Amino acid sequence: MLNIKNAKLHFASALLLGSLIGASSVSYAETLKLSHNGDTKSPVHKALKFFANEVKEKSNGELKVRVYPNGQLGTQRESLELLQSGALDMAKSNASELESFDPAYAAFNIPYIFRDREHFYRALESKDVGQKILSSSEKYGFVGVAYFDAGSRNFYTTKPVRSPADLKGMKIRVQPSPSAIKMMELMGASPTPLPFGELYTALQQGVVDGAENNIGAVTTYRHGEVAKYYSLDGHAMIPDVLVISSKTWEKLSDKKKAIILAAGKDATAYMKKIWGEYTAQQLKIAAKMGVEVLTVNKDAFIKAVEPMHEDALKNPAIASYVKAIKALDE
Repeated sequence: MLNIKNAKLHFASALLLGSLIGASSVSYAETLKLSHNGDTKSPVHKALKFFANEVKEKSNGELKVRVYPNGQLGTQRESLELLQSGALDMAKSNASELESFDPAYAAFNIPYIFRDREHFYRALESKDVGQKILSSSEKYGFVGVAYFDAGSRNFYTTKPVRSPADLKGMKIRVQPSPSAIKMMELMGASPTPLPFGELYTALQQGVVDGAENNIGAVTTYRHGEVAKYYSLDGHAMIPDVLVISSKTWEKLSDKKKAIILAAGKDATAYMKKIWGEYTAQQLKIAAKMGVEVLTVNKDAFIKAVEPMHEDALKNPAIASYVKAIKALDE
């Protein structure tokens, strides 16, 4: 009996050892949590899902990204604070929000700094501007991975706006960005920082008279139900930015870092492709919602914010970037 019992023990031990050896040969799959405040139908969500699929494919499943939309893990600002503490791995933010964390991003927030979409992309892809800014924030707790097109930002309001004079006295929702606040002041409006998730109710209740964003805010988030005028002033082309926690970044192998950056580059190209189609479609939807699209006196808006361009060239944190961006349009 003892021999049989010992034999069983030896067999069980061998089986356990074999399973441990087998387990050690299987690669451990890391999963990174990625937060964003966009709707699941938005182009940015599609681009982030594309990014996640690219990471999985390029790493043969060793690295995965789980995307949490609709602000499930917090607002953009809360997500960035979680990134800094290491409690969250990745987030989609934008240059306006990031300016409060890394002053270099303010270079993108100067109104009318980009002549058109092609100029915008030249700046993002430039080693001396866009790519350098992405790597500038590691000391602030996060690293830039990629840019996403977020279109041109325009005013949408409860009364028509065709010139800066029409904005006088209006309360306009802005992101908590020094540049956005300064721009509104120069245009004559009263800047009102407010979380995006609270904006529909604020427009509905008259807490604010308008906001500024791309056309998706009017349609996807139904702001056009309460703000019936969309003014094509095109005051800014502020990129969305995919960032990763410095603490997460430090833990990744060089191979996995390279995979994330390559997937980010592919996702940027994918977003560029789908954004134009999305904008045309959403303008049609806005019209069906009863939103009136207005042409404006753009020269008057440009003139109103000239002091921001002058100040930017005196700001040591962004002067070199601003000069480089302007040079890319020459």
